[in-house]
Amino acid sequence: MSERPSYRRPATFKLDDASVIVTDPNDESRPARSTVLITPENETPQLPVALEPAIVPAEPRFRWGMLFWSAVGGLVLLGAGIGVTQLIEDLFARSEGLGILGLALTSAAALSLIVVSAREAIGLMRLGTIEDLHRRAALVIASDDRAESRAVLRDLLKIAHQNPHLARARATLSHHAGDIIDGADMVRLAERELMTPLDQQARLLISAAAQRVSLVTAISPRALFDIVFVFAASLRLIRQLARLYGGRPGTLGMIRLMRHVIAHLAITGGIAASDSVIQQILGHGLTAKLSQRLGEGLLNGLLTARLGLAAIDVTRPLPFAALPRPSLSDLAKDLLRQRGEDA
Repeated sequence: MSERPSYRRPATFKLDDASVIVTDPNDESRPARSTVLITPENETPQLPVALEPAIVPAEPRFRWGMLFWSAVGGLVLLGAGIGVTQLIEDLFARSEGLGILGLALTSAAALSLIVVSAREAIGLMRLGTIEDLHRRAALVIASDDRAESRAVLRDLLKIAHQNPHLARARATLSHHAGDIIDGADMVRLAERELMTPLDQQARLLISAAAQRVSLVTAISPRALFDIVFVFAASLRLIRQLARLYGGRPGTLGMIRLMRHVIAHLAITGGIAASDSVIQQILGHGLTAKLSQRLGEGLLNGLLTARLGLAAIDVTRPLPFAALPRPSLSDLAKDLLRQRGEDA
């Protein structure tokens, strides 16, 4: 029969007692009798996780410039209303048919103005929702708040509800919404499920825009046309990225996004990063193998790609925590490969 193992009876002791010895887990020496051994467990140090700075909106304050332009806009609208009313009265005085035609055109213009204003307001509200969701997700990753992570998940699913390509990801997240998952892990899970296909499409959009800009500016004979084309391509790229991540910016929304993108580039030193990559490419003599115009087109394409990467940070509803951030070097390699094939 096998002997039963002997267990030590529970006992109390003080840590400053001479018979209490703290040993190393790898120490194989046998201690003396009547001694108490304490072997500490190896613990993996919890290193701090680097979080990207959240987009913090500016504190609301009273702006005299906005009051001035609002007052001027109100006066212009009043003057336009009085002028249109006088015009319709004059048309009715001249002919009843002309009056009816003028009234119908005025009604159509007023209805179009209401619809356009409503779309602009909805677009601004949607952009504000995405910015607020980005900020809340960053706070959840830092605080690991489980209840707030579920609220962030619900709002995120509402934004992604109209994208048919995310149906499977939405079903997976809805299934895990009631599971016992920490707040930060839930946000990371949502990022992996929802943002992975969107980030891939965003990279394709940026690469296509950069290649288009590099090609057109390489064959364009006028510098003014290059500037106009780069500006139009940048606006189109930012609008495409905003729609991809759930935003629907109108004219005012595009102005707001451009301000945020430029501010993001200024804060994060994006222009300096672009310069370093460009200097590295020039240092390796890669552009020297191309013609001068192709080299200029390549640099314009890289700058467009950097602008697109900044637009991802602004329009993305979740911060980069579980997925790698797209880098300019990867896009530069794709652009160089495409330019080499074209050359």
